[in-house]
Amino acid sequence: MKTKISMKKIASLFFLACTFVSYGQPGVTVIASGDRYIEPVYRVALSPRVIDTTIKTAIVEYPLLVLKHETQTEVNQINPASIKTIDKLPPFYNTYIKLGVGTELMPIGEVFFDAGRSRKHLYGGHVKHLSSFGSLKGYAPSTFDRTKVNVYGGINERRYSLRGDIHYNNQGLHYYSVSDTLGLERDSIAQRYSDAGFKASFKSHKKDSSNVNYQIGLSYNNYLSKTPNTKEHAAWRARENFVEITSTTWYKQNKETFAADLNVRYNGYRYGVPDSSLTGLGSGVVLNNTVVNLKPTITTTLQDNRFKAKVGLDLTLDVHNTTRVYIYPIAEIKYSMFNDIFIPYAGIRGGLTQNTFKRLTQKNEFLLANVYLKNEKRPVEFYGGIKGTLSKRMSFNAGVTFANVRDKALFVTDYTHRNKFNVIYDTINTATIDASISYQLKEQLKIDALGRFNSYTALNNSYAWNLPRLEFLVRGSYNLFNKFLFKLDLTLEEGRKALVYEMDDDVTVENGQYIKSLGFITDLNLGVEYRYNKRISAFIEFNNVASQRYKRWYNTPVHSFQFLGGVTFRL
Repeated sequence: MKTKISMKKIASLFFLACTFVSYGQPGVTVIASGDRYIEPVYRVALSPRVIDTTIKTAIVEYPLLVLKHETQTEVNQINPASIKTIDKLPPFYNTYIKLGVGTELMPIGEVFFDAGRSRKHLYGGHVKHLSSFGSLKGYAPSTFDRTKVNVYGGINERRYSLRGDIHYNNQGLHYYSVSDTLGLERDSIAQRYSDAGFKASFKSHKKDSSNVNYQIGLSYNNYLSKTPNTKEHAAWRARENFVEITSTTWYKQNKETFAADLNVRYNGYRYGVPDSSLTGLGSGVVLNNTVVNLKPTITTTLQDNRFKAKVGLDLTLDVHNTTRVYIYPIAEIKYSMFNDIFIPYAGIRGGLTQNTFKRLTQKNEFLLANVYLKNEKRPVEFYGGIKGTLSKRMSFNAGVTFANVRDKALFVTDYTHRNKFNVIYDTINTATIDASISYQLKEQLKIDALGRFNSYTALNNSYAWNLPRLEFLVRGSYNLFNKFLFKLDLTLEEGRKALVYEMDDDVTVENGQYIKSLGFITDLNLGVEYRYNKRISAFIEFNNVASQRYKRWYNTPVHSFQFLGGVTFRL
């Protein structure tokens, strides 16, 4: 018989047992009998799974608003491109002939010849003659003649190019800056310069950047003055032999270009017999001068070629009466701004210029045949400015230069021969401010203008004789309908002073020197060419339109207004 025990009784017994355990003596055991109900066991039929507690957010959809804009489309008509097909290139005329005559019996003749359209071979020649049989009122005979002959040629290959030319120049003139009342014979005041020589050069064109490119050149020139009339005095004339060897080597690596120039120049000048003199012919002079210069440079470009810097030095050996070594600096920086609109630049440089008899007579043809030659040295020259392009048609340049020039050649009237000039040398500090602008409209209009202000401070002379203080030059040409070609040439100069040896009108005295102002130069030349067809044209030239008989050198005026006209042919 089963006895049911209520839960209330079980709880009372459990509480009583705990009391005895807590407070009773150890070792007491309570034994009681009971009946507990156990639920039947059954198998769960479901597999275990992971229940994710993340609550998904409801997706809210908003309908798009449909907007309709009214648009208009207009299609412009494009004219079809026109292509002109030709069977051959326009004719190339490789011969140009110019013939004319001017006032005061002034004939002119000129011939150009070129090989044509050859990419590999080039050759040609140029011959020109100009002479004048006129005279200047009040002065000794002033006739002159100039003849030039030049022949050139070359070869163009993929890896190299070769060039060469031969020249011969002959110039006759008279020392006319004396009064015609003296009755001097033409031969007694005549001079003639003979110039002959050649040049040759070889240049490599290696495209591989790992290769070294180079260029070498050789030139020779023989320059002679007029032979005296008497055979026993045949040696008493200027004779000059000039030889030059040039070489340039350059190597480009990344953004740097390494280059080096090595040049050797020899000039041998002789007049008359050494250590002797003749009345009216002067003293004998013998001068041998050798100049060797080595010029290593490094050029680097940065910022997509906008920044460019160049540094180096010029090591020069001058073997003259004494042997001296000079070291000149080379440094230049420039930076392109706004896509070459403005390019500021600055630098420092120096160098030695070898003076030759030919070089001096090209500046002043009325020079004595026996002169002393010194090389011009520039220990230091600072320069800077800004250049650029204002538009695709207009460019400009403005800058300043400060230099110290030693042994600067100055031309002064010879004390013995008042109708000839001698050379003196002085140390001069120069400061120059110049600005130029150029404009070109295709091949129709071209204009170049240059303004320059010079300041000279001489060490031993009151002025830098015959050098201008202010210069202004304008060159221009205009092609009208490819039928008329107009040309303009304007030269303005001011501030030239000459050294004289006696008091005269407008002569001042400073530091014991007699100074004569040479006045203002205004030389305007105009030309017009009418092209009858592609082969024949006629031209007219007006020289010295202002008809100013200005004096380029002291007591040596130029011819006044001159007219020259003729025809040209293309063959």
